[in-house]
Amino acid sequence: MESSTPEAGASWTDSGRRREERQLKHRARGETRIVPCPPALTSLLHVHLSTFGTAPDGQLFRGVRGVRGVRGGELAGSTYCRVWREARKDALSAAEVASPLAGQPYDLRHAAVSTWLNAGVPSTQVAEWTGHSLAVLLQIYAKCLVGQEEALGTVSSHG
Repeated sequence: MESSTPEAGASWTDSGRRREERQLKHRARGETRIVPCPPALTSLLHVHLSTFGTAPDGQLFRGVRGVRGVRGGELAGSTYCRVWREARKDALSAAEVASPLAGQPYDLRHAAVSTWLNAGVPSTQVAEWTGHSLAVLLQIYAKCLVGQEEALGTVSSHG
């Protein structure tokens, strides 16, 4: 990956559009980073690509009618959120749907990072995969590491 197009809202971008392509955080323009993808997800993405291809602008998922009425254009945020809510209802129990579990798509990133850290993936590797500095990663996800002393067979000296 060498760029991103975060949704910031038209009033916050230089172009006046909701999304604006820019270099990755904390990286020079054109610098890349590897994004891990499990084999099962890689297979699903290959099937999707062979079935649907990509939009002319390279988008992987596109709407029937995107932003500004362009057929097959960028998905509107409202469409994405509506589909996400429906998918949660299909995939989760009623109690889970009522909880904050996977309340928004970004929660999956948080869950992945937490899972990697709790599984013992070195924090330096997780920071590289996520594009965080080590300091930011540990500041945001330090609570994931609580209780690790017991798992490692050590005793915490702080009260």
